[in-house]
Amino acid sequence: MRYPAAEKLEIIRLVEGSPLPVRHTLTKLGIPRATFYRWCDQYHQGGSDALADRVPRAERVWNRIPQAVRDSVIELALDEPALSPRELAARFTDTRSYFILKLKLPRFGGHQRCFCARCPFYGQDPSPLCAGVSALNGRAGTCRA
Repeated sequence: MRYPAAEKLEIIRLVEGSPLPVRHTLTKLGIPRATFYRWCDQYHQGGSDALADRVPRAERVWNRIPQAVRDSVIELALDEPALSPRELAARFTDTRSYFILKLKLPRFGGHQRCFCARCPFYGQDPSPLCAGVSALNGRAGTCRA
């Protein structure tokens, strides 16, 4: 159960002012001790504003390539279209000092076929500028044409 900041502050003051031990007071209130002590730490470090709920949000997804690195990979792949995904990963790791798996690389040139009937490259090896290239829209074999 989520508590508003005002209620958390009230619980902190109630527990601190109670003649009972902290553990007994928290048991009667139904609040885990770890939660209470986390609230206390937040309150003592940042005041009552620190008790407000924050929207949980991942800073970075662990297996997603950052956009800046992704753009660099695309730029390298467009500069060297003859490289296979494995060679592209090795070249990128050697030149940019950033390890990247070949499975996470976009596919270019003869290494992927476009399967969108609206695409002028349907069933052919598309050029790197084809909208069916997975790096441009994030999905293999689909086209935005």
